[in-house]
Amino acid sequence: MHDILPKLAEWLGADEPCALATVIETWGSAPRGVGSVMGVNREMQVAGSVSGGCIEGAVIEEALQVMDSGIPREIGYGVTHETAWSVGLTCGGKVRVFVEPHPARSADPAARELWQALAAALNAKQPKILVTRLEADFAHLLVDPHDGVVGDFGSDTGAVAESARTAYRERRSGVQEFNGRRLFFQVFARRDHLLIVGAAHTTVHLVALAHEVGFETTVIDPREVFADEKRFPVPPDQLTCEWPETVLAGIDLNEDTYSVLLTHDPKIDDPAMHILLRSPVSYIGAIGSKKTQAAREARLADAGFTEAEIGRISGPAGLPLGGRAPAEIALSIIAEVVQAKYGR
Repeated sequence: MHDILPKLAEWLGADEPCALATVIETWGSAPRGVGSVMGVNREMQVAGSVSGGCIEGAVIEEALQVMDSGIPREIGYGVTHETAWSVGLTCGGKVRVFVEPHPARSADPAARELWQALAAALNAKQPKILVTRLEADFAHLLVDPHDGVVGDFGSDTGAVAESARTAYRERRSGVQEFNGRRLFFQVFARRDHLLIVGAAHTTVHLVALAHEVGFETTVIDPREVFADEKRFPVPPDQLTCEWPETVLAGIDLNEDTYSVLLTHDPKIDDPAMHILLRSPVSYIGAIGSKKTQAAREARLADAGFTEAEIGRISGPAGLPLGGRAPAEIALSIIAEVVQAKYGR
């Protein structure tokens, strides 16, 4: 959804009728995952995708009819083995797509309010869960993963909101039965953020791997010779030549943030560690030998950190893959970060 918001805003700003098509279930080798969204306007212009091309034409036709009737509909499609090859899959599959009029064009003020809240949250990179009731009494509920709800499902609102927060914690969009009704939970998580202190050789490979698995990357290093974007074939989203304590003061360190310290220099690493250990970030890794780790832990204990706080550090960072080259070390670190992301 994030990537099609500008186009949707353009259509809505021009008062163009439009519809949203969302993948709600998949079986087999589906071209797009659950939660994938496509926008369609009256001119049959498209933003986003629900299949990589193999069923888009049929979905567009359905979207035009939904725009005319104002009534949502749910449709199932099969992707044949022959068609699957054309979109890069090894075998066919099935998808179910829910097509609805765009909520911002609804006659219901509550639906328009809910869309405005969702769009504002996504533009601000805030997490939300959108719950859609896939029944004749079609409606939406917008749930904050921590607190707050926009919309009303009557007496079910509180329990549905808790189910939505469970879906968020598991990062799992999908259809669930609730009191005999089918609900679609669509999780909009923040983009995962990998925070790297130290622009070492390993960092160059780590940034590239992080981008491959969808992480936003920030690299911090006060040393100008290292904090040079020319060193990065895949540049980080943010490269900052400042001291970590200065940069971290302006970053939202949340549960979707993962961090790794790569400088070997206590003057750089320790101030960052002091901030990270008392933040809700989901992973804190630090490279270095056992001797280096022991010295770091002793310094942190002297600084007043508890054994539990120090125990949050993964050191040396990375899964024990056995590699020694910078690219291999980067691979082990990103593997451990992904492991931490899914709570394994």
